[in-house]
Amino acid sequence: MTAISISTLPTNAECRCLLADGRTLTITASRRPRANRADVKCLAPNAPAIAERMQEVVRLARHTEIRLDSRDQVVLSMAIAPADADRCWELAAVLADRMVRGLYQAAPGQLVYAQGSSDAWHLGRVYGAIRPVSRDQDPAQGDALTITHLGALSGHADPSAAVSTVRTWFPLHSGGANDALGWVEVSVFPLESMAHGTDMSANATHIAAPAEEDTIAAPGLDLAAQQEVRLTLAGARHFDGRGLGRWRSVVRFGQPRFQGASYQLALVMADRLARGREFVPRGRIIASGCSSAWHAGRVDTVDGREPKLALILSQAAQGDRILLPKDWQGELPPGFTAALRQKGASVACIDRIGMI
Repeated sequence: MTAISISTLPTNAECRCLLADGRTLTITASRRPRANRADVKCLAPNAPAIAERMQEVVRLARHTEIRLDSRDQVVLSMAIAPADADRCWELAAVLADRMVRGLYQAAPGQLVYAQGSSDAWHLGRVYGAIRPVSRDQDPAQGDALTITHLGALSGHADPSAAVSTVRTWFPLHSGGANDALGWVEVSVFPLESMAHGTDMSANATHIAAPAEEDTIAAPGLDLAAQQEVRLTLAGARHFDGRGLGRWRSVVRFGQPRFQGASYQLALVMADRLARGREFVPRGRIIASGCSSAWHAGRVDTVDGREPKLALILSQAAQGDRILLPKDWQGELPPGFTAALRQKGASVACIDRIGMI
C-alpha cells in the first residue's frame, strides 16, 4: 500500500457553482485534526436546513470511496445561501470535500466549477458537469466534463455496480387497523482493508481501520435512532466472525417513524442478505424481533404479538418468508402457518440468526 503523506494534502480547497438565480456560490472546505469532533461539519449563512443537507450529501458520497480515513474533520462553508429549492450546488460540495482530502485535484492556477445533484449519492449516481477554468476566464466558457457517476472523476466504472442493496419488511408499529408493513433497505459497498499500516517515517502515516459504527450511515433518522441502527449492525456483524471492517453501509427506511426496536431483525436480515450471508428468498423477508445480544446472534421477543401476526397474515404474499421470535412459536394462532402456506408464504420462529 502506498504511504499517504499528510504534508501533500491541502489545508483548504474551494469549488464554485453557478446558481439558478445567476449568483456564484463558493464552497470552501478546510481540514483539521478531528480531535473527537464530527467527521464533517457544514455551515450555510442563515440556512441550517441547507447546511444539514450538505452534511448528508457529503457523508453519503463518501460511501463510494475505496478508503476511509477519519483522522481529520472537514469543515465546509458556503459564502452565500442558495435558494431552498436549488440543489445544483451538491456536486460542488462533494468535490470540495474530496479536494481538501487529496482525492480530486484541479490543475495549478485553475478554479473548479461544478453543477449537479442526486437522490442516490450513496450509490455514486449524479448527473452533473465539472468545468475547470483559469482565474481570468469566463466560467461559462470552459470545457465541461459531464458525469453520471462519481467513479468517472478517476476514470473508473460506475461504483454503484459494486453496491449490493437489499430490502426487508417489518410492522411499523404494534399491529392493528392503522398499522402497515414498512421497509428497511441496506446498501453495502466493499471497503478496502486498512488494518495494515504504512511506514511511520518520512511523512508517512498509519491509517487505522475505522470503527464499525463510523462506516454505517442512516440518513433521515434522529441521532438516537441512528446510533441504535449502528450498534445493531455492528453487533450482528461481530457474530459473523469476519463481518467487521469490510463494508461501507447506508441504511434507509421507507417510513422513518416507527415504533420500538422490533425492526431490528428485519434490519439485520437485510444486512446479511446484502453481504451474501443468507439465502435469498423467493419473495420478501418480513420480520419482527429485536435483541440485547446481537453479538451472540440471539433473537429476543417483542411486544404486540397478536396484532402483528394478524397484520403479517393479511399482507403476506406468495414467496414471502416470515421470521418471528422463537418465543412466539407456541403462541401462534390456530391455522396461522397453514394460512400462510396457502398463500405460498412460509414462517420460521428463530432464536438465532444464521439458522433460518
